[in-house]
Amino acid sequence: MGGSEGAPPLPPAGGYAGAARARGGLDAAAGLPTASGVTYTDPATAAKQGVNGVGLTAISATVIFAVILLLLMLAGGTDALYGVTLLVLQLAIVGVIVAAMLTRRGRMLGAIALAVSLVCNVATVGAVGALYSSATQAYDGTKSEQQRHEEAYPGVKDYSPQDALSGPSLEGVQAEGDALMAAIRERLSDRYGYTWVQSGAVDVSPERNGYGGESMLRKYTSTVWTTEQPVQDDARKRQVMQAISEVLLERGMSYLYPLNEIDAGISPDMVAKLYGSTEPSRQHTWEYYGDTYPDPMRFYAYAYDLSNDPTGEFRTQREAIAAQTGEPLEGIQLVVFARRVLPDADRAEFEERLREYPGF
Repeated sequence: MGGSEGAPPLPPAGGYAGAARARGGLDAAAGLPTASGVTYTDPATAAKQGVNGVGLTAISATVIFAVILLLLMLAGGTDALYGVTLLVLQLAIVGVIVAAMLTRRGRMLGAIALAVSLVCNVATVGAVGALYSSATQAYDGTKSEQQRHEEAYPGVKDYSPQDALSGPSLEGVQAEGDALMAAIRERLSDRYGYTWVQSGAVDVSPERNGYGGESMLRKYTSTVWTTEQPVQDDARKRQVMQAISEVLLERGMSYLYPLNEIDAGISPDMVAKLYGSTEPSRQHTWEYYGDTYPDPMRFYAYAYDLSNDPTGEFRTQREAIAAQTGEPLEGIQLVVFARRVLPDADRAEFEERLREYPGF
């Protein structure tokens, strides 16, 4: 016992109370069972355990699937993106992601895979692919030869090409429309002293053929003529429309028909939305219509009246239009439309191409 000065006292007989909990020493540190039967695990050792297989499968499958989708999109395979095979694969991958997120060690990889899947999936990549293909005109889809043949049809679906050949040409409609509006302007100027402003430009554009392509038939819109003088009195508006009807009847056209009144067959809500009110006396716009049925020419007469615009919203619309076309903000306006008319220069080609479509 010599030289033991300052050493801690010896433990009592049987040891200190509760000392068995700490027994194990180096055995516990080594991960071996202690005398109490409890195995100690080092946290550093637990952190070194392998990556969860389900999580690794989920993230790998998701990345590969996203790459496949992007490659198909860039290649213009928009239809393939919505194929049954890719949809089934998408559902299978979603199942693997869910399984990974249900495991403790695979939850992190499952969450990453889910985020990637939300960005790159059949729906989003397919929509972007359709826009990309449309912008680059690369979308050819899975059209058959029959569909491509129909797409080149020179006429219009459910419209007899013989009606287009026997009816007035584009040039004939334009000449007839110009003559009609000249006669109307002369009548109204003589009777009411109106002067006129011409605005806009003639617009000729192709009709759609109903099979996904463009027809050789054309849509025609004339220039616009508007009075320089406002017409705000209801009685005068009706007199003007009556005078226009007289000219139409003299030229073999129909009587001018009001579209802004409820009797026209439009619902009251739509009448109020289009013309400002269901009551003509409170409407900012009157719209009258006449035609040459069964010929294609259509004539419209409008009366714009800013005095019936309590909110100023209609004035704002008219000012925007006037800034583009130069037409007056209000007054009587005349315009001619025509649908499905054939230019004289295209007549021979139209007849030649029709021979390829005997059953149309």
